[in-house]
Amino acid sequence: MGISIKKGDTVRVIAGKDKGAEGKVIQVLREEDRVIVEGVNRVKKHTKVINQGGRAGSTGGIVTTESPIHVSNVMLVDGKGVTRIGFKRVEVEKRRSDGSTYKASRSVRISRKTGDEI
Repeated sequence: MGISIKKGDTVRVIAGKDKGAEGKVIQVLREEDRVIVEGVNRVKKHTKVINQGGRAGSTGGIVTTESPIHVSNVMLVDGKGVTRIGFKRVEVEKRRSDGSTYKASRSVRISRKTGDEI
């Protein structure tokens, strides 16, 4: 089926050490079925001082960054609660470059709880 969570969505973590935390999706890693969520699954990374090219060198120390979390451990936040995501086809009117219009269908994400478009 694929991942129905997109970059910019607000999600809630439903499993793991950060259970209950909410944040915005920064990045979606489709190949690994993982997402990076703002403020969730933070890890400390020790970096070494690199002196390449004088001023361009990076400073060393401990950097805290977000690590990917599996997409099955997050749920989309819709309104005041979480919801599953469904899809439906919607008829839309599209415009050609010469100005004429035609009818086509477009797939949109919907909330399984309310049925509203996301």
